[in-house]
Amino acid sequence: MGWNSYDAFGDSVTEAEVLTNAQWLKERLRVYGWDTVVVDFRWYDRLADGLRSQDPEGVTFDEFGRCVPATNRFPSAVGGEGFRPLAEKLHAMGLRFGIHIMRGIPRKAVEANLPIENSNFHAAEAALATNDPNRTCVWNRDMFGVNADSPAGRAWYASIVRQYAEWGIDYLKCDDIANLQRGKIYDASEIEALSTSLRKTRRPVVLSISPGETPVNCSPHLKEFVNMWRISGDFWDNWPSLNHSFDLFAAWLPDAGPGHWPDGDMIPLGRICIRNCDVRPERWTRFTPDEQVTLMTLLAIAPSPLMLGMNLPDNDDWTTALLTNPEVLAVNQDLLAQPARRMFGPPVAGETWMKKLLNGYAAVALFNRSNETIHVAFPWRNLGFLKTPEARDLWLRQTLAPCETFSADLPAHGSVLLRLK
Repeated sequence: MGWNSYDAFGDSVTEAEVLTNAQWLKERLRVYGWDTVVVDFRWYDRLADGLRSQDPEGVTFDEFGRCVPATNRFPSAVGGEGFRPLAEKLHAMGLRFGIHIMRGIPRKAVEANLPIENSNFHAAEAALATNDPNRTCVWNRDMFGVNADSPAGRAWYASIVRQYAEWGIDYLKCDDIANLQRGKIYDASEIEALSTSLRKTRRPVVLSISPGETPVNCSPHLKEFVNMWRISGDFWDNWPSLNHSFDLFAAWLPDAGPGHWPDGDMIPLGRICIRNCDVRPERWTRFTPDEQVTLMTLLAIAPSPLMLGMNLPDNDDWTTALLTNPEVLAVNQDLLAQPARRMFGPPVAGETWMKKLLNGYAAVALFNRSNETIHVAFPWRNLGFLKTPEARDLWLRQTLAPCETFSADLPAHGSVLLRLK
């Protein structure tokens, strides 16, 4: 549970903006379990402003080719300090610190054939061959893919992970490594090299990979080497994307469990796209209030990791209330750590998801994926209850009057989240 800089600031977030969001998270959200701050996408680019196209000429790196924070954006990194000072500030606030990386090695380091730290290898030896379809990312030109089956490639990943451990990183999101696109294959060897290198540091780091859609048939490998993986491409504030997420999560539910979770991507509520050249314009989320509740309900019951994308200090009371409902968040964070079951699927407009909770409780979510208001009604026995359960509406935070059946009108794209026992 935390905040990620991408939805609001693209590749251009500054240290001041990170600290401002971290302070708001500490003061308003930390008590509810939100505890992680992630600097996303191209923190190493001194030219990034959230407006212009990505330019490898702005990539900053050390003498071993490892990316370092651009000091014009992260002034505490001056003098070779890297992200250590920022990590220390966040840790002092009781927060965890994460960063985003692209898989591979900077192309500028390969062109200069820089040495790889603590090895006899050089950058050009680590990079994939020029004819390899995984050598280049189709949407980012900063890096070349690494041949992680080679000693040089493994030495590269070991070197960057040592650097991150020295900085005090708690969460690492690796991009362009988990999806199929334009002939590119799932990068199993690079994932293994990164994961194995992290374990060798003996520092507890959450490993997240993206983007999706991650291939479902890779689940055994994911569960062995990764903590969370993206099930979707970049998720934005429109109903088709949210509607598609139901089916994506349903496909992954059997593979969710302690230590390995399908990830629905950042949560694009509140004020987003302040500086994000990928998805303009700057705006307040386009999700309707009902869709916002539905999104949080789906992420809670699936359950998914929760990463906020908005600029936190701009949150209004409504948005803050969505993020600070302890009963809804408890469904997401339940210590039994069980995935949900989708009980009724398409073409039925009203869809029911159910999740076992600790101490004999269950969470039940009812969703309306149609464009019209629908009426849902059923006896509790349909959910396996032999007697009338104690039922509580978690969004309204009200215990329902005892009744043998449940009924409700669900607005278009609306939902209800119940706790039963």
